Amino acid sequence: MGRLAGKEIRLCTPTGTDVGEFVIVRRFLDDEGELAQHLVQQLNTPLDWPANEGLNTGQVAKIASAAACDASYNQAANGHLADLFAVLPLPGTPEGEEFWGAMEEAGGEAALYIDPGNMGGPFFDRLVRGNEVGIADRVLSFLAELGDQQRDAVTKVIGDALAHDTLVAGGRYLGQLWLRDAEATAWHVLLARRRLHETQDDRRRFLEAWGNA
Repeated sequence: MGRLAGKEIRLCTPTGTDVGEFVIVRRFLDDEGELAQHLVQQLNTPLDWPANEGLNTGQVAKIASAAACDASYNQAANGHLADLFAVLPLPGTPEGEEFWGAMEEAGGEAALYIDPGNMGGPFFDRLVRGNEVGIADRVLSFLAELGDQQRDAVTKVIGDALAHDTLVAGGRYLGQLWLRDAEATAWHVLLARRRLHETQDDRRRFLEAWGNA
């Protein structure tokens, strides 16, 4: 297996294998990193603050980073799914009525999986409150049932809706980006959800199998 040239930096490492856990933990917090800069510049909390008072900002940041790498990842992915839908024309507006009508025409029955009338308020309310997989299921079901011509037509509808609000040229390209992002993010939600239900024995067997490979 190839290796990256230059200085090798480890950001995460498995820990807790003796109890069958598989938690990815960031080993260090770079003073110049994005998280550190956010804490210092936006929250006015230096990494060594407060001094000699138990947990400091840097330690809390490491805990947050470890949590984001593991069990809470599906929450972040769910939030991103909501963001993807938020950039589309809103239901109940003239633009939204036109957009969602065009989506149903382009995607046929598959588009009903993500139609606002079928997956509206309650689904998104549950999504932003917890680790629900309902939206992810619907997104993947929608994409799985699209034929090639339908997918191309849906790509154009979404791209045209996004094109007026970005400097990136090409509505069809924007539609492709939206669909790829939605598909990958929905899969991440389902994968992370599965990990939450894995037992310690499942993870111990996983680590032993790969360790002996």
